[in-house]
Amino acid sequence: MYEAFYGLREKPFSILPDPDLIYWGRNHLLAFAMLEFGVRNSAGFTVITGEIGSGKTTLLRYLLRQLDPKGVTVGLISNTPRGTEGLLQWVMMALKQPYEASYPVLFEQFHRFLRSEYSQGRRTLLIVDEAHNLGFDALEELRMLLNINADKDQFIQIILVGQPQLKDILRSPQLIQFAQRVSSDYHLRPLKPQEVAKYIDHRLAAVGARYRLFSDEACELIADASRGIPRTINIICDTALVYGFASDCQQISPQLITQVLYDKMEFGVLPIQATAQ
Repeated sequence: MYEAFYGLREKPFSILPDPDLIYWGRNHLLAFAMLEFGVRNSAGFTVITGEIGSGKTTLLRYLLRQLDPKGVTVGLISNTPRGTEGLLQWVMMALKQPYEASYPVLFEQFHRFLRSEYSQGRRTLLIVDEAHNLGFDALEELRMLLNINADKDQFIQIILVGQPQLKDILRSPQLIQFAQRVSSDYHLRPLKPQEVAKYIDHRLAAVGARYRLFSDEACELIADASRGIPRTINIICDTALVYGFASDCQQISPQLITQVLYDKMEFGVLPIQATAQ
């Protein structure tokens, strides 16, 4: 819609995870470093937490791009079951293995699969997104699955990704044995106010912007309203570009951002606090 008007190859602020547009600020660099460290050093559990929209899934997508498909078998569980019933079925399904059988049969099939992958020099990596939905029993079952190993080598590595409450759950006394198996973890914090303008400029430059489309003052308002959450920044910026295109504005002004924020607050479904200007 507005891409041609602003000379952009594609939309710079989609809310869909896009590894090509990652802004490598300090937090995202450290979070990815811990992810990569966990995978490359055979960590049992790696845990990444962060607020909704902070960029966790985007980092996962980037990690998956870096893995050699010939050396790593990856299973991804995106919709986590809330109880233990069927958890092993979800694991087998994620690993593209038969999953319709009784628990003992499934467990034996799971064990054979891991041993087979290991004997062929392949690592198995299970990623559980939205892991904050898992209860104590489900997390304990994952710990038991991790006990299948060979000497010093792990048959399977597990990455848990979730909202901040996952960190609180894992600190519970009931899960002390689980916490002791976490070798790599990081909490992905929001962008600092001074990083928001860099984030906006980075994404615009990545899709071909030839000049700064958002003024410093506009970026300050966005930083305040978004609280540094990348997905919220994207929503505000995308709407601002639509408004700018409709108003024939070559640069996004603070006045236009103020209008966007008030409209979002008054008529939108996402609670974004408007800032007086």
